[in-house]
Amino acid sequence: IVPFFDKEQMLSVFNRIKPMDLVMFSRQLALLLDSGTDIVTSLELLQRQVTNQNLKRIIGQVVADIRGGSSLSAAMKKHPRAFSQLYYRAMAAGEQSGNLDVVLRQMANHLERSAQTEKKIKAALMYPMIIVIVAIVVVGLLVYFVLPNFTDLYRSMGTDLPFLPSLLIAFSDFTEQYGLYILIGIIGAFGGIYAYIRTEEGRYRWHKFMLNAPVIGRINLLNSLSRCCRTMSLLFRVGVPLPEIVSVAIYSATNKIMSEALTGVQGELLRGEGLSRPMSKRKIFLPLMVQMTSVGEETGNLDQTLSTVAQSYETEAEDRTNTAVDMIQPILTGIIGAVVAFIAVSLITAMYSIYGEF
Repeated sequence: IVPFFDKEQMLSVFNRIKPMDLVMFSRQLALLLDSGTDIVTSLELLQRQVTNQNLKRIIGQVVADIRGGSSLSAAMKKHPRAFSQLYYRAMAAGEQSGNLDVVLRQMANHLERSAQTEKKIKAALMYPMIIVIVAIVVVGLLVYFVLPNFTDLYRSMGTDLPFLPSLLIAFSDFTEQYGLYILIGIIGAFGGIYAYIRTEEGRYRWHKFMLNAPVIGRINLLNSLSRCCRTMSLLFRVGVPLPEIVSVAIYSATNKIMSEALTGVQGELLRGEGLSRPMSKRKIFLPLMVQMTSVGEETGNLDQTLSTVAQSYETEAEDRTNTAVDMIQPILTGIIGAVVAFIAVSLITAMYSIYGEF
């Protein structure tokens, strides 16, 4: 019998496991294993301490699977909402090498850096978003509540108004008469675009646009490359074979253009062409990444060179994001000021016109 609603699914939706929850879990598990505590006891101790109910439930299921003879990585693989492919692949490498505590600390550092980078980007974009929302609310209040009252007043006077007030009144009448249809049209347009983006072709075109768009294109590319470098650096450090590393990077890529490029690199890598040479044939991989990958292959320090590239790209992406936000803020402020000034000047001009006739 299928239940009306799945309690576990509801927990996963409303009690999402945050990156910092996994960071704390990984660090504490590493500490317990380093102190000599066995894996089952360590997980049971953490289960009692974890405050996130979804993670607590998943840890309990992982413990049950391990007691049933499963490995830690295989048990984690069953819970992709909590443990990504990168996470359980790294755990599998740690189990094989016997350095599970070391791998857990490295994974915690990786998750923490990723969370901090995402947090910085969100914080930088928060102010422009607030400005846009406030602007929409202010203009909406003026158009739908203030202007109609003035329009009725001016019409009752029966006077000829100057161009600006006449234009404003015409706009007010238009929005009052067709505003609902315009709103439905806008919602329909966005719905259609969203539906198209959900298709295979639409998603490909959207991801390509996001990498080539003015200003934000370079930022998105840098973020995608830094994420790829971090993933490959971590897995190489814990001893995962290079073809498997590229497989995880392909799966972890959020952009289809990046995923397609990595798939091509993987094919040539399996034919014995290495990693940097296939990358150099694809423009999406910037020169610094290709050069440092080549150095890493020659010296055997691919984890360190890729980590350096990731840090460099993250810094550049953060600087470009801050610069873009600094540019957007005065532009948005100017647009809002211009709209409010136009409405105010139009109303004042109309009032003076009316007074002049008496």
